[in-house]
Amino acid sequence: MGWSCVVACAVAFFLMLNKVSALTSDIFAAGKSDKEILDNLLKNSRYDKRLLPPVDGVLTVNVSVLLLSLASPDESSLKYEVEFLLQQQWYDPRLRYSNQSHYDFLNAIHHHEDIWLPDTYFIMHGDFKDPIIPMHFALRIYRNGTINYLMRRHLILSCQGRLNIFPFDDPLCSFALESISYEQSAITYVWKNDEDTLRKSPSLTTLNAYLIQNQTIPCPIKASWRGNYSCLKVDLIFTRDRAFYFTTVFIPGIILVTSSFITFWLEWNAVPARSMIGVTTMLNFFTTSNGFRSTLPVVSNLTAMNVWDGVCMCFIYASLLEFVCVNYVGRKRPLHNVVYRPGENPVTQRLPAVLSRIGIILASPLEAMAFLHWAKSETPQPEPSGAGDKKRDSTGAADLVTCTACTGAPGPCTHTTNNGGVSEPCFVQVRKKEPPHPIRVAKTIDVIARITFPTAYAVFLIFFFIHYKAFS
Repeated sequence: MGWSCVVACAVAFFLMLNKVSALTSDIFAAGKSDKEILDNLLKNSRYDKRLLPPVDGVLTVNVSVLLLSLASPDESSLKYEVEFLLQQQWYDPRLRYSNQSHYDFLNAIHHHEDIWLPDTYFIMHGDFKDPIIPMHFALRIYRNGTINYLMRRHLILSCQGRLNIFPFDDPLCSFALESISYEQSAITYVWKNDEDTLRKSPSLTTLNAYLIQNQTIPCPIKASWRGNYSCLKVDLIFTRDRAFYFTTVFIPGIILVTSSFITFWLEWNAVPARSMIGVTTMLNFFTTSNGFRSTLPVVSNLTAMNVWDGVCMCFIYASLLEFVCVNYVGRKRPLHNVVYRPGENPVTQRLPAVLSRIGIILASPLEAMAFLHWAKSETPQPEPSGAGDKKRDSTGAADLVTCTACTGAPGPCTHTTNNGGVSEPCFVQVRKKEPPHPIRVAKTIDVIARITFPTAYAVFLIFFFIHYKAFS
């Protein structure tokens, strides 16, 4: 009796197993659509999307990124738009299906709400250009239970740049991928095929965005109040179009500054030409720099553009001041045309210049007064023609000599005449360099400016472009 019951139960079990096998074969038989197969795979009786895929150990999600487009609103912006395809791949044994089906994979785009998906979110400084829930995605299930989840994402990233060397900085844009609810003990994210860099689409388009380097790395280990979560990081390093800044800012600035130096080769009294060049270059530089500066990011620290504008303005302004100085010096009256103030004696003021022409230079106006007093006392009285001629012959300009024996400070001293007469006053001859003519001084200033201004500006250009690594 007992053995008969056991045999009956065994027969019933084998019959049920054969029926289930036949039913399963019927489900995955040729001719079934992917929808019908998915409907059976995702029945509530055999699949629960709230549970992690039952795998041994930690569920591994393979991630890869394919860049589609890079864009920036303008050359000076620190915001970059990045469009890419994010691919996530994992294994779920509950979704394996028989090889009897002629489908290599099942298109589960209409069943995505019934399938367990990683709760991946983005850690970034920026925003989504499209909705947070992706509208463009693909979901494929392969025979062995591998799931490939592909979504299109469009991010607007706020990047970090060294604005103190703008526009020679290289902005860095970063974003990270992390699970929002599963710790690393449950899910781990890895880069597919251990890719060190992002893949680029053959049809990659760029607009004002020049990617020079990218890297895919695990997130640095950091203490988080949330716990230990698996995280992957993407770094995008951009550069700016330096040819744009050279053609728009630096070359026009160099032309304007060097144009202001042309005035040094014009005549000192060419007032209309020199003033027009100086004022025009100043106004043009102000207009150019102000128009470009309005598009730059507003920061409180000193940038390379501020240094450039400030130094160039100083050179243009200094050349304008040089013109004013030269014009003032050139129009100054020379000493022999001086206009005397009331109370001054024109004779005593002009006497040193007159005497210097005959080889006698007086040290001070006091000597001029003494010389006049002596000359007046020695003036001969009217006499007969014969005596007068003799007197003039004996006391003439030859007696107006200087004392070689007089030493010390310049001043009057005594001298014995050649005919053995009494001592007469004489003066120490002090040779002073005659002051140069004002026009000659003005031309000298122009000659010096022709050398110093271009040389100083060339030194500044070399220092500026080397210091800010303009050609690196």
